[in-house]
Amino acid sequence: MFRPELLALAAALCWAVGSLFSARAASRMGTIGFNRWRLVFASSVLWLAVGIGGRWSPLAWSDAALLALSGLVGICVGDTALFACMNRLGPRRSGVLFACHALFSALLAWWFLGETLWGAALAGSVLLVGGVMVAVLWGRRLTETHVWEATRGRLLVGVALGLTAALCQALATLMLKPLMAAGVDAVAGSAVRLSAALALHLAVRALRYPAAQLNAPLQAADLRNTFFSAAIAMGLGMTLILLALQHGQANLVGMFSSVSPVLLLPMLWVVYRARPATGAWWGAGMAVAGTILILWR
Repeated sequence: MFRPELLALAAALCWAVGSLFSARAASRMGTIGFNRWRLVFASSVLWLAVGIGGRWSPLAWSDAALLALSGLVGICVGDTALFACMNRLGPRRSGVLFACHALFSALLAWWFLGETLWGAALAGSVLLVGGVMVAVLWGRRLTETHVWEATRGRLLVGVALGLTAALCQALATLMLKPLMAAGVDAVAGSAVRLSAALALHLAVRALRYPAAQLNAPLQAADLRNTFFSAAIAMGLGMTLILLALQHGQANLVGMFSSVSPVLLLPMLWVVYRARPATGAWWGAGMAVAGTILILWR
């Protein structure tokens, strides 16, 4: 079994890759409609994996209810807020706001679970989170004018949405830690979470809530991008997070999963076809140094 921190790092990579598929599709389809289709694809993939792998075992009602609540908070509210933020601020700036979930995770894990960070782990965590912030905040050249850097609507609304997404992610992770430590299967647990979130999305759609309707007719490219975003970020990424929570501290899992904006920078380099600014390299270096310190401890 890989170390929990490495599993969380792999999840961050999945989220970074998934965000590239998400940006254009979420903008065209609308935040809620896009998230609904992601849940359809991701839950289908996970239940297929559960069936093929024979991983299902009956859950206690309390465990199922907590998994469902985690899905509603982290996916229905958190992901919807994240993609609404992305539609307003683009993937780079929404990434740095979402990375705040590492700080929220550390505070909540200390408050509710008694998890603390000292010595090399604390120093590494400060370097890692600080590196993420530096890389994203100062990772763009002034001459870059890509459409993903535009601000749509009020900036403060976008910031509030990004911080809401980060807080919901941290809360959802905190809810899952006791369940995963008790041995709930990660794939089956992910399937239950996503199914609960999908049920709420379908209920909202059935009520004909205007914001839940698609902004534009579905296109093959939208469905393809949504499928890859769902399979990589939701299906694989969230399952890796649950595996990490089985044996790792919730605060460190939150820290390592927050590095997706740093991992996203070289991918955006390919999109922009321009080398990231000096700040991006400094931030990436800090994040790498923090990662080494935490793993070394």
